[in-house]
Amino acid sequence: MRQYFAIFVLGLILAFSSCRTDFDTVASTGDLKFSKDTVYLDTVFKNIGSSTYQLKVYNRSKNDISIPVVQLKKGLNSKYRMTVDGMTGNNGKIFNNVTLLAKDSLYIFIETTADITDANPTDFLYTDEIQFDSGANLQEVALVTLIQDAVFLYPNQNPDGTKEKINIEGKDVDGFYLSENDPENRNELIFTKQKPYVIYGYAGVPENKTVTFEAGSRVHFHANSGLYIANNASLKINGTTSTTDKLENEVIFEGDRLESLYSDIPGQWKSVLFANGSTNHSINHLTLKNAVIGLDFKNPFNTITIQNSQIYNCAEYGILAQNAQIVGENIVINYAGLASLSCVYGGNYKFTHCTFNNNWSNPSHFAVNISNSLSGASPESNALTQATFNNCIIYGSNFNEFNLSKNTASPFVYQLNNCLLKFGSTTNPLYQFKTDTEHYNNIILNENPKFYNVSQNKFNIDKTSAAFAKGNQAFIIPTDILGITRTSPPDLGAYQSQDFPK
Repeated sequence: MRQYFAIFVLGLILAFSSCRTDFDTVASTGDLKFSKDTVYLDTVFKNIGSSTYQLKVYNRSKNDISIPVVQLKKGLNSKYRMTVDGMTGNNGKIFNNVTLLAKDSLYIFIETTADITDANPTDFLYTDEIQFDSGANLQEVALVTLIQDAVFLYPNQNPDGTKEKINIEGKDVDGFYLSENDPENRNELIFTKQKPYVIYGYAGVPENKTVTFEAGSRVHFHANSGLYIANNASLKINGTTSTTDKLENEVIFEGDRLESLYSDIPGQWKSVLFANGSTNHSINHLTLKNAVIGLDFKNPFNTITIQNSQIYNCAEYGILAQNAQIVGENIVINYAGLASLSCVYGGNYKFTHCTFNNNWSNPSHFAVNISNSLSGASPESNALTQATFNNCIIYGSNFNEFNLSKNTASPFVYQLNNCLLKFGSTTNPLYQFKTDTEHYNNIILNENPKFYNVSQNKFNIDKTSAAFAKGNQAFIIPTDILGITRTSPPDLGAYQSQDFPK
């Protein structure tokens, strides 16, 4: 009987509670508290939606309150939009009679999509306020967004509604070829520092044409986008030494999400892909970040020079070279899902004063991978005529950061001179660092280079580093990646040693 009585009482409680559709509230008195007094929405390009930002609103009182209105000051004309505790209100702009319980809080999520013409012409800031209540009880939280103008490059739309496509490695992908005489952008084969560029899809460089990136140019790639250098086409990146942390003379390739949340997320865009037979490439002072594959070379026609360049946070490879010819000086690569540098299917490579590091969390990654074969190729192996590393650092978070994969059917020529290398013990004849003088000379094994800050991709060293003054003068590059004159004997890696800031 007691059991039935308890069920009856519980049913009454549920019945009464389910009938209640509102709370006894009092009007807000203007004493709301906020998690911040200004919400800064990070820089966005014109007409590209921002990330979603959060504001928390607190009712510290003992009363359930009703806020008569929560609205954007610019009303329905505001370029911001909100949700308030999951409600969308009037087009995300105006919310009436918002209830906030005693000692409770609510969340407001804010986004924006604005044009450069909406921003203040002197500082390019677009601003508004979230207003809580009105009159004597009015409280406001400021909203601030920097809107950046840009040149947008994208595939055209075909008459049937489909997007323009180009063929890459036998597949049609969303893309277009850069034009020397575009009616709006003029010569799209010359990138300048006047405005940043935003690329949608693959931007192709036509056969027998050269794309040039002038010092200071900035290129932002949308998701699944990239740069394609076609057969007989060329790439010239003409960055120069910068004098400030803003890298004002560096050429920068990265994704199109400018918010700090995205600053180190790999795989935001595809790659710079060099087709079979592309030719005459030179890269100087390039910083490339957050791609799937940074530089992807497919049997280019002749020698590529890469100097004073940095590649970070690639989902697969920083540089993937297939039967390529590369001369690399003052290169820094870090964080790659498979390998920072991977040279496969033979080729000819010479790297001097480079820092190849890999602190990716995947236990099977490498800083450097060298191979003279490729699964599925015909023939499967190809001659590796040279893989030389002089005055380099090859390091990272794994037990082994250096991998050689030799197919005996083709030549496999490699040599490391005056390099700091991380590698565990092995009886494999390919890795006899102390006794194999044909392939290894003056190897520093498993000693800490003491990089300044690996998590921030700062690979500077000081005099306490195991790489300090361990280089061979015969291989010296006169200046380091920052343009600082090297001393003799030189330090290993891309940076001349300096005292770290205290």
